[in-house]
Amino acid sequence: MRADSRHCGLLRRFCAMVYDALLLFSILFFATLILLPATGGEALSADNHLYHLYLFICCFFYFGWQWVRGGQTLGMKAWRIRVTDFNGLALTWKLAAIRFVLAVVSWLTFGAGFLWTYFDRDALTFHDRFSGTRLIRLT
Repeated sequence: MRADSRHCGLLRRFCAMVYDALLLFSILFFATLILLPATGGEALSADNHLYHLYLFICCFFYFGWQWVRGGQTLGMKAWRIRVTDFNGLALTWKLAAIRFVLAVVSWLTFGAGFLWTYFDRDALTFHDRFSGTRLIRLT
């Protein structure tokens, strides 16, 4: 597939995110399942910060691995989107980590980082602009 010169719109992004969220929930379910023998089958406490960090790292590896290896998560493949750096090259682990953390910030601000696209001269989101990445549409 070749890259299209048009930017990736918010609707396409959100559709890919919904797809990835479904996959991520199943991964987090199994990530939690493997911890249960260590807790004697008891549920983990909601205020267990180590568990939250574990889930955060699992989320990062879900996205980071796919961004670094092929530039696409499964949701991005379904919606024909690829993430690259500003030069069109594949992401490094460092760039993937920066993008992931800034994307979390974009969500934690009630999606304001995504609305940034309406004010950015290149229609980039907050996390794309400040991590040096962009999403491109594939044809």
